[in-house]
Amino acid sequence: MPSNMNLIILLLLYAVPLLLWATGFLGSILPGERAPLMVRLSNGAAGLSFISAALAALLYAIVGNALTVTAFSFTLPRNVGALALSVYINAVTVIMLTLVSFVGFVVARYARNYLQGDKYQGRFYTWLNLTLASILTLIISGNMLMFVLAWMATSVCLHRLLMFYPERTGAVLAARKKFITSRIGEVSLLIAVLLIGSTLHSMDFETVFHAMATMTGPLPVTLQWASGLLVLAAALQSAQFPLQGWLIQVMEAPTPVSALLHAGIVNGGAFLIIRTSPIMSQAVAASDVLAIIGLVTIAAAGLVMPTQTSIKVFLAWTTTAQMGFMLLECGLGVYSLAMLHLVAHSLYKAHAFLSSGSGVDIIRAPAVRLAQPVASFWQWAVVLISATLMTLGIGVAFGLDSEHQPALLALGVIVTVAMTQFLLHSFKTGMGAAFIARAATQSVLVITAYFSLHAVFHFMLATSFPTLRMLNSPAQYPLIGLVVLVFFTLLLTQQSLPVLARYAVARRAYVHLHNGLYVDIPFSRWVQHFWPMQAIPSANR
Repeated sequence: MPSNMNLIILLLLYAVPLLLWATGFLGSILPGERAPLMVRLSNGAAGLSFISAALAALLYAIVGNALTVTAFSFTLPRNVGALALSVYINAVTVIMLTLVSFVGFVVARYARNYLQGDKYQGRFYTWLNLTLASILTLIISGNMLMFVLAWMATSVCLHRLLMFYPERTGAVLAARKKFITSRIGEVSLLIAVLLIGSTLHSMDFETVFHAMATMTGPLPVTLQWASGLLVLAAALQSAQFPLQGWLIQVMEAPTPVSALLHAGIVNGGAFLIIRTSPIMSQAVAASDVLAIIGLVTIAAAGLVMPTQTSIKVFLAWTTTAQMGFMLLECGLGVYSLAMLHLVAHSLYKAHAFLSSGSGVDIIRAPAVRLAQPVASFWQWAVVLISATLMTLGIGVAFGLDSEHQPALLALGVIVTVAMTQFLLHSFKTGMGAAFIARAATQSVLVITAYFSLHAVFHFMLATSFPTLRMLNSPAQYPLIGLVVLVFFTLLLTQQSLPVLARYAVARRAYVHLHNGLYVDIPFSRWVQHFWPMQAIPSANR
């Protein structure tokens, strides 16, 4: 039996999705003309869910303990475990629950004005509530089969939001592509869970994690296959290259849907790997493949992003890149850093989409834009050395160890690349030494914040993750070297764009990159051939 405080935390965790499930089901039976009532109920339920999640997180931080509480269990045949209605309470659960409920509350409030006057506003809130409830149920799931069912429910409810404007053929195509990739991901995830259950004879996360902690010797073949299927499910959910097309094209959906998708649902791939990190940390080959998938996506998105002219499409490509970055971090075994990245990206991307209209106004506003010449060799040398020394010095102060933490060292190089780009911009503006000194000070603050936040998350999540994955595969050092090479190549390419634009081959490459290297076209044509586009008139939906 849980203690009194854990019982309170448990009740608060149950309340978070139940409020939204109840509101969503109520909306499905209310007549369409009661949309104002649905709006008020939905915003109230979203607000109460966030408050419950925040209180649960606060109480857990004070006295909570990791545990699983099961309300119902049904044993499955062949000793593969049980389907259980259970809640898994740990630091990852309360952080993710607070994050998603907060984003959901903000999106619900934004949609109140965004869809004001739309006769289908009540229907929108019905599916928004059900989608949020599914995500929150997924987060608190203590049983793997319950997790899979919530994963499927999230996809089905999201599909209805993506089809909110079914008269738009672009929305229909994107939703159908997402539908197909989701089904493949769900089958992969289900098979992975069954393989885990058949091997460890349990589907409870906590029991599986204890079994993995005591496992010695090589990973069983069934768990190796399961880890590979988990990687496939995560990559499909996170819109990794070359199957990122659906994420780029869902811009036909209402802006609140885009914000919820990019700030919450698409993070499900990274959350899946984080949640199953005790398994993935021992699956060396699958982790390396995951890192390579993320790295390829980062490279492709880093080249495509500068060619985009639509703000929302640009933001979609940044989401794909950030998801790749999270999967790269997970593949390198730095799960606490991936969790920090997930939280920061969710908050940033929700704000970016919900304020995308203001971004248009800013770009259209008249401004004095200084010329951006190509940096000279000495500027490159000074900036690169300065950024390296700053990152290395601050990293060492926070305990960065290249011998025992080679993955963190590689990510420190990525921070160096980012700061180099920032400082080069300061040099090229030609605004004097005071401006450059200010930029250097800001760089020090950013690097310090980066390592400080990582230390905080590492401390908070120390008991939720396995120890940092050590150098235990021949591919680890070459993979880290490849990460460094890709990021420095992207830096050089982006900083050399004014020079590259003089060459015809670069101008031709610009056209191909603007079109996303055409990798999504075969999939789109296949969907249109076997599932012809027939837009539904607005009056009939």
